[in-house]
Amino acid sequence: DNPRCLREQYVKNKRSIGKHMKRIALLILTNIAVVVMLGIILTVVSMLTGINFGQMAGKSLNVGALFVFALVVGFAGSIISLFMSKSMAKMSMGVQLINTDNPSPGLEQWLVGVVRAQADKLGLQMPEVGIYEGEPNAFATGASKNSSLVAVSTGLLSMMNQKEVEAVLAHEMSHVANGDMVTMTLIQGVTNTFVVFLSRLIGWVVDRQILRNEDDAPGIGYYVTSIVLDIAFGLLAGIIVAAFSRYREFRADAGAAQVMNSPEPMISALQRLGTMQPAELPAAVKGFGISGGIGSLFASHPSIEDRIAALRNGR
Repeated sequence: DNPRCLREQYVKNKRSIGKHMKRIALLILTNIAVVVMLGIILTVVSMLTGINFGQMAGKSLNVGALFVFALVVGFAGSIISLFMSKSMAKMSMGVQLINTDNPSPGLEQWLVGVVRAQADKLGLQMPEVGIYEGEPNAFATGASKNSSLVAVSTGLLSMMNQKEVEAVLAHEMSHVANGDMVTMTLIQGVTNTFVVFLSRLIGWVVDRQILRNEDDAPGIGYYVTSIVLDIAFGLLAGIIVAAFSRYREFRADAGAAQVMNSPEPMISALQRLGTMQPAELPAAVKGFGISGGIGSLFASHPSIEDRIAALRNGR
């Protein structure tokens, strides 16, 4: 009931709400940008190929046009998000970049030194390094191995010892070295393509072959079936993407053990994370944090217990 404590809590809550609102606004703007770019890309493809996407589900099904449409829609959003991921992460998380050429003495200098040594060991160009205010977490993002960002939260830095922080950084650098950002984009693009293609193919069959729609334009059967199957196939695609994401986390943990020449620092860091409440990361980088959702087919990260067991078993 201390007035000072209440005031500090109020200010903290207000800042937290402000950050969430900023992330929501950025997410909305990003989605608008993706939709606009999709429209432009589809228009350009239509002009170059002569495909009329508006007539791809008429009386006769234009499978080629449908596949091109699915391919563009499936990959364009993922690729655009990949190239925007670094700038989105900086803005949404409030990442303060460190001048890697001239870091301040102390924490900044130490962080840059650790990341530089790990980058050299992994044969990577030096990534951007940043710190953001928040609960314990860290992430890596970027459009390529040699154009990446590694960021750690103040909460993680304050709760872990140096060896544990080094292991977390090694985990994130392993994501970069493995090209996980690009691989995840490709997998997401492929699954998106099949979701769009199959849902509309089946929608056409239901509309034309089962409901016997004879109009030139697609009927209600096409639209309802496509929407329902977009959701159903989208859930299945999410399970596939999440499964690969969990596999990728095991691989990044193993990479951290190799960089640190021992699995123990990573095990210690994971045990420490098990006692904390990790911060929620924005969608653009959620799959590349040190910690994430667990206990679900849709979880981007395995459980802490499974990750520790894999490290102890040398997997």
